[in-house]
Amino acid sequence: MSESPFIHLAVRSSYSLLESMITPKGLKGWLLGQGMPAVAVTDRNNLFGALEVSLTMSEAGIQPIMACCFDVTDGAHRSDPTRITLYAQDETGYQRLMLLSSRAYLDADDGVPKLHRDLVLEKTDGLILLTGGAEGEVARHLLKSRLADARTELSTLASAYPGRCYVEITRHGTPDEIAVEAGLIDLAYDLDLPLVATHDARFMKPSDATAHDALMCIANGEYLGQEDRKRVDPSQYLKTQAEMTELFADLPEALANTVEIARRCSVRSVTRDPILPSFSNEGRSEIEELRIQATEGLEGRLTAASKLYAERETYFKRLDYELSVIERMGFPGYFLIVSDFIKWAKEQDIPVGPGRGSGAGSLVAWSLLITDLDPLRFDLLFERFLNPERVSMPDFDIDFCQERRGEVIRYVRDKYGADSVAMIITFGTLQAKAVVRDVGRVMQMPYFQVDRLAKLIPFNPAKPPKLQEAIDDEPKFDEEIEADPRVGELIKIALALEGLYRNAGTHAAGVVIGDRPLVEIAPLYNDPRADLPASQFNMKYAEMAGLVKFDFLGLKTLTVIDRALKLIRRGGQDVGPEWEDLDDKATYDLMASGDTLGVFQLEGAGMRDTLRKVRPNNIEDVIAIISLYRPGPMENIPLYVQGKENPDSVQYAHPDLKPVLEATYGVPVYQEQVMRMAQEIAGYSLGEADLLRRAMGKKKLEEMVAQRKRFVEGAAATKQMDEPLANEIFDTMEKFAGYGFNKSHAAAYALIGYHTGYLKCHFPVEFLAASMSLDLGNTDKLAAFFQEARRLKIPVLAPDVNTSTADFDVRNGAVVYALGALKGVGLEAMRHVEALRESDGVFSDLYDLAERVDPRHINKKAFESLAKSGALDGLDSNRAKVLAAAPMLAQMANKSAEDRQGGQGGLFGEAEPALRPALPTSKAWNGQQKLDEEFKSIGFYFSGHPLDDVLEGIDRERVTLAIEIEERASDGKPLELIGVVRMRNEKPARKGGKFAFLTLSDPTGEVEMMVFPETLQQNYDLLQVGNAVAITVGVKRTGDEIKLNAERIVQLESARLSKSMGALKVRLAVGANTDDIAGIVGHLGRLQDHERGAILIEMPLEDGRTVILRLPDNYTIGLKAQRALKDAPGVERVEPMKAA
Repeated sequence: MSESPFIHLAVRSSYSLLESMITPKGLKGWLLGQGMPAVAVTDRNNLFGALEVSLTMSEAGIQPIMACCFDVTDGAHRSDPTRITLYAQDETGYQRLMLLSSRAYLDADDGVPKLHRDLVLEKTDGLILLTGGAEGEVARHLLKSRLADARTELSTLASAYPGRCYVEITRHGTPDEIAVEAGLIDLAYDLDLPLVATHDARFMKPSDATAHDALMCIANGEYLGQEDRKRVDPSQYLKTQAEMTELFADLPEALANTVEIARRCSVRSVTRDPILPSFSNEGRSEIEELRIQATEGLEGRLTAASKLYAERETYFKRLDYELSVIERMGFPGYFLIVSDFIKWAKEQDIPVGPGRGSGAGSLVAWSLLITDLDPLRFDLLFERFLNPERVSMPDFDIDFCQERRGEVIRYVRDKYGADSVAMIITFGTLQAKAVVRDVGRVMQMPYFQVDRLAKLIPFNPAKPPKLQEAIDDEPKFDEEIEADPRVGELIKIALALEGLYRNAGTHAAGVVIGDRPLVEIAPLYNDPRADLPASQFNMKYAEMAGLVKFDFLGLKTLTVIDRALKLIRRGGQDVGPEWEDLDDKATYDLMASGDTLGVFQLEGAGMRDTLRKVRPNNIEDVIAIISLYRPGPMENIPLYVQGKENPDSVQYAHPDLKPVLEATYGVPVYQEQVMRMAQEIAGYSLGEADLLRRAMGKKKLEEMVAQRKRFVEGAAATKQMDEPLANEIFDTMEKFAGYGFNKSHAAAYALIGYHTGYLKCHFPVEFLAASMSLDLGNTDKLAAFFQEARRLKIPVLAPDVNTSTADFDVRNGAVVYALGALKGVGLEAMRHVEALRESDGVFSDLYDLAERVDPRHINKKAFESLAKSGALDGLDSNRAKVLAAAPMLAQMANKSAEDRQGGQGGLFGEAEPALRPALPTSKAWNGQQKLDEEFKSIGFYFSGHPLDDVLEGIDRERVTLAIEIEERASDGKPLELIGVVRMRNEKPARKGGKFAFLTLSDPTGEVEMMVFPETLQQNYDLLQVGNAVAITVGVKRTGDEIKLNAERIVQLESARLSKSMGALKVRLAVGANTDDIAGIVGHLGRLQDHERGAILIEMPLEDGRTVILRLPDNYTIGLKAQRALKDAPGVERVEPMKAA
């Protein structure tokens, strides 16, 4: 390194979240350009990028120095920690560095990483310390003129790091640096300690200073226009050796010592083979243990099976083959570990999925209870999971019940040791939309302007577009820049910051298990929201470091199935043998009808259309549908349907392909079929065939040329096949390999689909209750399930504080609507109400409810929501009065709780009712008001629909209801719909403006349509949620797929859809004030309208009798009149009638 006068020892990378713009890749390029032979990345408290930096630099011939910059505290509540930086000289030092970084996170109770000073001074072997420059403890004392304390501190550090303590000098031009530099140099000379020059680099080049300034503002919630804010100096770019030599020309020794430190450090973060805990048992080796468990497990599986799909000998031969591959590749421990925690979960009645991904192709996995699919039944291939020709870690993704997944992770933690189990860190990035919004905010540009810019970027969560791509595709960006130069500056800064890491979290499913404390393999991070620490390396680098990942996924559908089965068994029923045999005709008929709302993988509108076309009648059809219903393979659905309807029409390129493709009617659907084709036609082993499949998927030209040659020659040798035919088959394989689906994965998910379909078919009440329970907080899903219950004629019992449960339940063939699903109350609060009811009996009145509930659970908002929903009707049927009483009830709940806490109550118990305040008087709501308030609390119309009575007065020949659309819709023929706008979801249109997806609710269900920008703009106010409208829609129908778009929209009352009738009958509530109705009737008499007739008033008397009065005149009785009368206080119903 003699040719280099300076080595950067204080570069912060983008892993110092929102503090640096320097990426490992960018840093490597810069160092190569400068000819700098080594570098230390000193991220703040973390080693997130240690392995990536190590590999990136060493592959380019640059020495990576393992280092970390720490915020140090003495444990006291001081606002500003001081700084030191530690450098690993050897493996001992790197191990300690990983431990210290881990402790900085794991010991931080407040979630802010910092290192206790005592840890800095302990076990320092293999570490070099830099004192932190103007931000170190020594400099802190000098700034306060405490020279003796500064000297003591520096002596302490020097004693803890003998011969390895350097006094750090930085020159970024800050006042603190200038104030302390002379004192630091004097102390270094006095104590005979070396000086070292560092430069805290945060960005690559001087022109990045403005973007970095914006980054600092994003990090700290500040604005560029603020004077008093955190910032770094514009000089904190990556300075060249020449620039550093000039900057420290008066301290050449400080520069030379950067090289000396680099020479003293000779360790780096490295990759390792997978490291797993040992799983031997009773002195047996892992492979012996695996063989015993797998053999016993297979015996159990075959004994329990109602039917075998091969000879027993074939099963055991396959088992021996798989075990030999697993042993040769060194993975018996992996299978044993997975099997152990799955068996434990099943013993605890925690629902576990049947398999996921290619792992379902392993007979060993089936024998060990890891999967629940017999791979011989479905012709699933082990080599697709574990290829003997290509050594790579097996990877089981395991689905658990969403609510109990954490129990399994805790079991693993307890079994292998808390310090040997961790989650995996993830990093959020500044993506295009977010970075535009962030930069616009720190530039203090108007919100509406920034929002408009952000909405020009397409929303695609699966593959978020890059900002430059969005700009290139959207001409409006140029218009915005032309209209306001600040937009150009925003875009420039946003482009510079896009892709940088903004925060850290933990992977939703990944768990790593080691054979030793994980901190010896990778540093650890603590996410305050997670149960376990996480590796500081992300998934890619954690696995490269030797950590083995296990995926513990939470699948909501498993919880739905489990909950439905418990409800079924509670009622004394159970599933039949067809649950296991997968041969229930009624279930397949349900799928073929497309009535699959709530059925796993089969509930989307397009998928339901596909089910109607394919009409599945066995599990193989369901597997194929799941595999085909994707872009690309979808185009083969007609071919599949044709072959299914007429098997004689299926043609095979070669007779030996029939056994491979017969199950899918000649259409290659699965990756496994491509592998089988290579085996049958060209003599490939299944391991070679898997490599061929991978090569076809990657489309590497040179490899494909070689594979084609190998295939053609193999076909000639194996089948004496001519070259043109062999090439034709190879072309077919190549086409399907690109988008063929993994059959093992599809089969496992088809099994879950079958089970949910079976439950919906045979136990729809329990299935709907369980499904609604798992979507308790999702109003849209609850609305869809509610409509499905109505369609299936399943009663749904209205929420009632005295009879309903907190969660969804079943009772006497009906679904009990959950109190916890009401808006503004919460599940736990309603469990509290349910518990009170069970322990002390039902609530006798509103006072009793208020006096017994805990106000921490039931507040004013909860009382209001309960009142609006009708859940308190059993205590007082006047919902308006109960809603008005909500503040008073909340006060009573607070007072009663205080009395209970103070030991009062009981002595004057008899007198208490007299002290209760009177409930406020309120005029009862009319029918429309009741529905509107219900909607606010429940999220959809429950006890009725605002248009229920309108149906009787409209011309039904002209109007199509939601339930009739499928029957009446034909391509190009418009339909007239009526309904109440339930939801409007606006999206930015490609050519500017907005379009919307509109959900329209009528008494029979809901329908979604698109509203194009011009129509939306013209009818924006009319299409507000809650408005009743009549909409003429255009229809585009392709087969069973129907798309609607709104063409003409009018207010329902103005639609002139009434049928000819002679009278209106108006039913009043008991005690209704007739003065309000008289005023409206008088107005209707004066209106000139061609739709005129009689008005009858049906009035219930207090003694239970009902009188009907015919008013003396003729009145307007059209739709507008009906709506006006219905909105009058005290009106329960308005019913159109024919003339007498």
